[in-house]
Amino acid sequence: MFGKLVKPLYNWTETKTLLRILNQQKGTALVQGISGVQRSFLLATLWREIDQQMLVVTSTPSEAVRLALDLGLILEEKSILVFPAYDLLAHEEAYEKDVAGERLSVLSNLMKNRRQVVITSWPALGRKVISPQALKGFMIKIAVGEEVGRDEFLNKLVMMGYGRAQKVEAPGEFAVRGDIIDLYPPDRQEPLRIEFFGDEIDSIRSFDFETQKSVSKMKEARILPAREGLWTFEEFKAAKDRIKDLLQRQTTRLLGLKDDQHAHESASFLQKRFEELLEKIENRLVFPGIDRFLPLICNDLVPLWTYMSDALLILDEPVRGSEYFRALEEENARMFGGFLERGLILPEETGLYMTFPELQLTLAKHSALQLSALNRTIKGTSLHDNLTFPMRLAPEFSGQFNRLVKELRTRIETQWVVVIGISGEEQRRTLQAAFKEEGLLTSTFRENSQLAPGMIYLAPQSLSSGLELPLDKLLILMETEIYGRVRHKKKVKARFGKEGIRLSDIGELRDGDYVVHLNHGIGRYLGIKKLEIGGSSRDYLEIEYADQDRLFVPTDQVALIQKYVGIEETPPKINRLGGGDWQKVKNRVQESIKEMADQLLALYADRFTAKGYVFPPDTIWQKEFEEAFVYEETPDQIRATTEIKKDMESGRPMDRLLCGDVGYGKTEVAMRAAFKAVTEGKQVAVLVPTTILAQQHFQTFNQRFSGYPINIGVLSRFQSAAEQEKLVKGLKNGTIDLVIGTHRLLSKDVSFKDLGLLIVDEEQKFGVIHKERLKELKKNVDALTLTATPIPRTLHMSLIGIRDMSVIETPPEDRFPVKTYVIEFNEEVVAEAIRRELDRGGQVFFVYNRVKSIERMASYLQQLIPEARIEIAHGQMNEDTLEEVMLSFYEGSSDLLICTTIIENGLDISNVNTLIVYDADHLGLSQLYQLRGRVGRSNRVAYAYFTYRKDKLLGEVAEKRLSAIRDFTDLGSGFKIALRDLEIRGAGNLLGAEQHGHIAAIGFDLYCRLLEEAIKERRGEKKPDTPDPTIEVEMDAYISGHYIDDPAQKVEIYKKIAAITSLAEADEVEAEIEDRFGDLPEVVRNLIEIARFKVLAKQLGINSVSTERGEIVARFLPGLAQDAERIAALLIKCRGQVRFQPGRQQIIRWRTTRQSSAELWKLIKDSLLYLLGEKNSI
Repeated sequence: MFGKLVKPLYNWTETKTLLRILNQQKGTALVQGISGVQRSFLLATLWREIDQQMLVVTSTPSEAVRLALDLGLILEEKSILVFPAYDLLAHEEAYEKDVAGERLSVLSNLMKNRRQVVITSWPALGRKVISPQALKGFMIKIAVGEEVGRDEFLNKLVMMGYGRAQKVEAPGEFAVRGDIIDLYPPDRQEPLRIEFFGDEIDSIRSFDFETQKSVSKMKEARILPAREGLWTFEEFKAAKDRIKDLLQRQTTRLLGLKDDQHAHESASFLQKRFEELLEKIENRLVFPGIDRFLPLICNDLVPLWTYMSDALLILDEPVRGSEYFRALEEENARMFGGFLERGLILPEETGLYMTFPELQLTLAKHSALQLSALNRTIKGTSLHDNLTFPMRLAPEFSGQFNRLVKELRTRIETQWVVVIGISGEEQRRTLQAAFKEEGLLTSTFRENSQLAPGMIYLAPQSLSSGLELPLDKLLILMETEIYGRVRHKKKVKARFGKEGIRLSDIGELRDGDYVVHLNHGIGRYLGIKKLEIGGSSRDYLEIEYADQDRLFVPTDQVALIQKYVGIEETPPKINRLGGGDWQKVKNRVQESIKEMADQLLALYADRFTAKGYVFPPDTIWQKEFEEAFVYEETPDQIRATTEIKKDMESGRPMDRLLCGDVGYGKTEVAMRAAFKAVTEGKQVAVLVPTTILAQQHFQTFNQRFSGYPINIGVLSRFQSAAEQEKLVKGLKNGTIDLVIGTHRLLSKDVSFKDLGLLIVDEEQKFGVIHKERLKELKKNVDALTLTATPIPRTLHMSLIGIRDMSVIETPPEDRFPVKTYVIEFNEEVVAEAIRRELDRGGQVFFVYNRVKSIERMASYLQQLIPEARIEIAHGQMNEDTLEEVMLSFYEGSSDLLICTTIIENGLDISNVNTLIVYDADHLGLSQLYQLRGRVGRSNRVAYAYFTYRKDKLLGEVAEKRLSAIRDFTDLGSGFKIALRDLEIRGAGNLLGAEQHGHIAAIGFDLYCRLLEEAIKERRGEKKPDTPDPTIEVEMDAYISGHYIDDPAQKVEIYKKIAAITSLAEADEVEAEIEDRFGDLPEVVRNLIEIARFKVLAKQLGINSVSTERGEIVARFLPGLAQDAERIAALLIKCRGQVRFQPGRQQIIRWRTTRQSSAELWKLIKDSLLYLLGEKNSI
C-alpha cells in the first residue's frame, strides 16, 4: 500500500553508505535516532536493495507483531514471517498449539530456500529447535494417486505429535474411520480428510471441523508436525537409559539433603512422575508437557538462525531486547530452582534454552545492523560505523483539529506532499468534508499514481505511526498522530458459525447420561443395542427407568429422545415406565407455559398500540462518533446497532433485550443508542445494579463522549447529599443530558425534563419494587436492556415476535487471548504468576471460595508475596464495606483481591490480567468460564490458573471438568457445556424464577419445544400435521460397529437420518455420511432408503408399512382416496410387481422376490413419486 513512499530513501547518501558497509561485511553498522515506522521504512528499503534473506530481532514479541504489520502494509509481500515466542516453559501442562503451529510453519517455509524476512524477538530465539535435517524427517508430502502404507502413515502421525481422537475438532488431532483419516495440522485453517483405497490415496479434502463436512478438494498437501518435541522411537530407546541415569542422579541429589522431609517427598515424586511419563512415551501416547523430553532425547538442538545461515541479521533496539531477555531468564531461573527442589524437573531439561550470555554474544557477533533510538549497542558488538538518517517523528495533534489544519496549511504553502492514513471509511469521509470546509482539498492516495507537491492525499490504511522526510518534503500522518490512538484491526470469526451454538455436540449421548423421552419421561441412557426381530437386525436405544425397567427405542424414533439438560449439578428424578407422574409434571409445565405465553403476547400487543418518539435518521455526528470506536466492530455489533436504531426511528416505544457475553461490546452498542438520543435533545438514563458499575460506566461514557457538548452525571450512594441534589435538579431542568445511576435513579424525587431512552444493565438483579417503577418509566420511552448471561438460541428463536432481542455472539477474539493453565497448586508458580503481573503494573484476582478460612489464606499469601497489597472480598461482608473494598481495588489502591466467586459477574477491570483459582475442581464449568471472562479485558496477554491441591485424587467429574477447561478454547467441549449451563441460567433470568423450576423438572430442550408450540398455538400458527407412518419392513438396516465405532457419532448420524423431511435432505445426509465415513454398506444404505420411503409415504397419507408374506405392504389412512387413473397406469406399467387393494383403507403391495434391494428401493420410490404426480412416467 505505502511502497512508493519509501522510494526517496533509495537515493539518499546515507542509504548508499549503509548498503556499502553491509556488502563489505566488516563488522556491525549502527543506525541511531530511529524508531517507530522509521525502522519499517529503512527495512523495506534494504529488502528492495539487498538480494538476501533477512532475520530481524525485535526487543519483545509484541514489537515483532507490530513491525510485521507495518512492513506488510509497505511491502505487500507474502514473504514476511513472524516467529513467535512461547509464554510457557516446556514442562508446563498447558500446551500452546497456536504458537507451535506458527513456529513450525516458519521453520518449514525456511526450508524452501525462498527469499524471506523473518521477524522474531529475543524470547522466541531463546528456545532452541530441532535441526533442519531432523525436521525434514517429520514432514510428510502427500498427493492423490500416491502409494502410502496406511499403517505406516498412522505410526508417523503419532511420531509427529498428533493425538488420536474420535472426532477431529482441534489442531494436533487425528481420527481414523475405515479408509478415512482426518487430521488437523497446526498451520492450517481447516483440517484435512484423506481417503485411502488400499494403500493408495484416493482423495484429499479440507473440511469444516464444526459441521464435519468436506469443503474443497486438493491434489496434494504438506503435513507439518503437531509439536516441536519430535523424536523417532529409535532415538527414544537409545536415550532411555541415559534419562534413567539422570533421574537416578537427581533423586540421589535430593535424598542427599539430610533431615529434609520436603526433599525426600520431592525425590519420590520425581521418581514416580518420570516413570509414568516414560511409560506413556513408550506406549506412543502424546500428553501435555511432552516437549520437556526434547533436550533429554536429542543432543543436536539448534537456534533458529541455523535455518537461515546466510541471512542478514538486524537487531532492533538490541539493548532493550537484551535487558528484557535477561529479566526473563532471571525469572525462569528462579522458577527452575523451585521446580528442581520440588522434584518437578531434571536439571538437564534447561538444555532446551539458550543462556543470556550465549544469545547476546552470538547476536552481537553476527549482527550486520543494529537500530536504536539512542547511541547504544549490545556488549560484544564490533562497531564499524555509526549512521543517522534524515527522518523525523511526525508531529502529534491528539484530536486538536485546529492545530492540524494550521500545520497542513503551512506545509501546503511550502509545497510539501502530505499523506494521511485513516482506516475507517466514514472517518475518512468526515475528515475530507471537514478539510473542505477549511479550504483544504484532498485527493485519494493510489499506489500507482504520481504524488504532486502541495497536495493532501488520504489513504485507506493506517500504519502504527507516521513520520516526516524533511529533505523530500514528505509528511506522513497516521491515526496515532491525528486522534492520539490507532484503530485495532481484528480478524473476526463467529464463535459457532451462523446457527449459534451447535447443539449436536452438547447433545452427544454418552452411556449413563440422563435422557428425556417425550412420552415416558426421564430415564438413564444405556447405549445402543442390536436386536434381531422377525428375522431382521436393527439398532435400538436402550433406556433404563425406575425399578430397572427397560425401554428399547427404535433409531427412527430418536427424535422423541433428548439429552436431559437441567440445572447444573442436580440430578433429575427418574420416572417409572407406565406411571402417571411424568404426564402430570408435563401437564403442569404446559399450563404454566401457556399462561406465560398469554402474558407475553398481551404485553407485546399493548406496546404496539403505544405511541413513542420517532427519532430521525443518523446525523454526520453520529457517523463520526461511531467511526471513532477503537476496535473494528464485529458483524453482530453492527447488526444489533442497526436493529436498535430501527426501533428508535419507528413510531412505537422500543423494548429490546441485548444479550452478549462479557466483553463482547454491548456497552459500545448502548453508547451509540445513547448518543443518538442525546444529539436529538432527549435525556438518557442508564440504570445499573451496583455502585461500582455506575462508576465504571461513568468513566467509559465520559471517555467515549469526550469532545462532544454532552453533560454526563452519575447518581449513586458515593455522591454526597449536596451533589445528589444538584444532579436531581439538573435532570429536572434538562441541564444533564445523560445520567448513570443505581436504583437511586428510581427514587420518587427523581424526574426528567424529557427522557428519551432508558438503558438497563442486568435487569434481573433489580427487586420487584424497582421493576414496577421501571415499568412506569418505560411506558412511552425507548428502553434497552443489557444482559451478560447468554440467552439460549432455541429460546431466542421461540420468543421471536414476542420479545425483541439482539444477540451478540461474535467474540472480539483477537483482542485478549486468555492463557488457561490447569495445574497442581504450588507456591513457586503462584508467587511467580502474581509477581509477573505486579511487575507489569497489573492486578490479580485470587479466587478462594471458603469464607471461613479466607483470612488465613490472605495471611499465607501475604507471607508468600510481602510486597503485595492485599484486600479481601466475599458475599457475607456488609454491602457498604464490600463496595468500598471493590472500589479501592478498581481504583488501583490494592494489587491482589482474594475473593469468593462473587466476582463472577459484574466487574470489568482491564488492569486485572491474572486470575488464580484455588480448588478449581470444586467449581462448576460455567462458574469457571465466567471467572475466566474476568481477565483478558485489555490488549495484554492474560493468564488464568485453575489449580487443584497437590497429590489430591480427583473425582471423575472433577477430572473431566478440569480436562474440559484445559481445552477451554472456543472449540473445546468444555466451553460449550459451560455456555449451555450459563444459557439455562439466562433462560431462568429471562422467564422468571418459577420457569426455572419447570426447566429443571422436564429438561431444557423439551421446555423450549413446549414453549414454541404454546406460542404458535396462541397466535393461530399451528398447522395440523399428518402423523409419521410406522415402517416395519423385514430387512437389515443399522449402522455397524465396523463402519462407525464411536457410539456418540453413531447416535448423531441416527438423529440426522431420523430428522430427514425431504428427498433433498436424504441426499444431503447420504453424501455427508459417505464423506465422513466412506462408502455406505448395504445395511446403512437401507436406513437412508427407509427414510426416503417415510418422506414419500407421509406425503401420500400412508399410515403404516410392513412386510407380509414376501411383499412390502403400505396401508393408507382410512377414508383417503388416491388418483384412480394414476393407480391404473401404475398397475399396467409394473404388472406382476405392484398390486393394489381398494376399499375404505386402500392398500398397495410390492413384491420383494427376484430383485436386489437397490432395484426394490428404486421401484418403490418411482411408484410413490408417480402417485404424487412428481414423475410423469415410471
